[in-house]
Amino acid sequence: MKIIISPAKKMVVDSDSFPVRNQPHFLAETAQIARQLQAMTFSQLKDLWRTNDALTQQNVDRLKHLDLTAQQTPAIIAYSGLQYQYMAPDVFTAPALDYVQANLRILSGFYGVLRPFDGVVPYRLEMQAKLAVGGAKNLYAFWGDKLYQAVSGEPIINLASEEYAKTVRRYLRPDEPFIDVVFAREINGQLKTRATHAKMARGALVRYMAEHQVDNVAALQDFAELNFQFAPEHSTDRRLVFIEP
Repeated sequence: MKIIISPAKKMVVDSDSFPVRNQPHFLAETAQIARQLQAMTFSQLKDLWRTNDALTQQNVDRLKHLDLTAQQTPAIIAYSGLQYQYMAPDVFTAPALDYVQANLRILSGFYGVLRPFDGVVPYRLEMQAKLAVGGAKNLYAFWGDKLYQAVSGEPIINLASEEYAKTVRRYLRPDEPFIDVVFAREINGQLKTRATHAKMARGALVRYMAEHQVDNVAALQDFAELNFQFAPEHSTDRRLVFIEP
């Protein structure tokens, strides 16, 4: 199976925890995006990134000195948002690390699709950013079905936000198994997702799958962490719902 997750905005440089095993598969496309960003003005980038002056300047400086193959960090360590903190890959056993390398894929507006030990450098670019590049009006058009092709052929466990999941979802055939995993709270009979708790749970579920070497969808129902419990009454064969009290 393939597990898809979103990247995080916050990134770190760490060349000590784990070695880089591979280069990103779509590095040529990433270089093309980078050249487009480098050709933009400070004001254009500020609008694109929706950042304040200080954060814009930090990322403009990154672009000026960008070298896609120098001082790389394995992707699974480079991203440091909540989901990655609760995944806690730095304490994985060797079998768990091998599991995520084989099964986990990080979707990215800048890199396309990343394996956990692909080497990356810090960047700022959301998939939904309105960046015209390579004759395409935005990143969804630029990447086309490349992200889908990179993860198709196996059951897909979707732990990504819709911003990223739709890069795969829109190309699915009707018979392809694509399993949405929902973490929510039931309020007045309706399911409500709290973004912070959902990010935490997605990371914890990846860790659970890696530690237990999960190789089938049914085994996901045993996940019960952070007060979430599988809710069969809200679930289907294409949508697994976990509810917190």
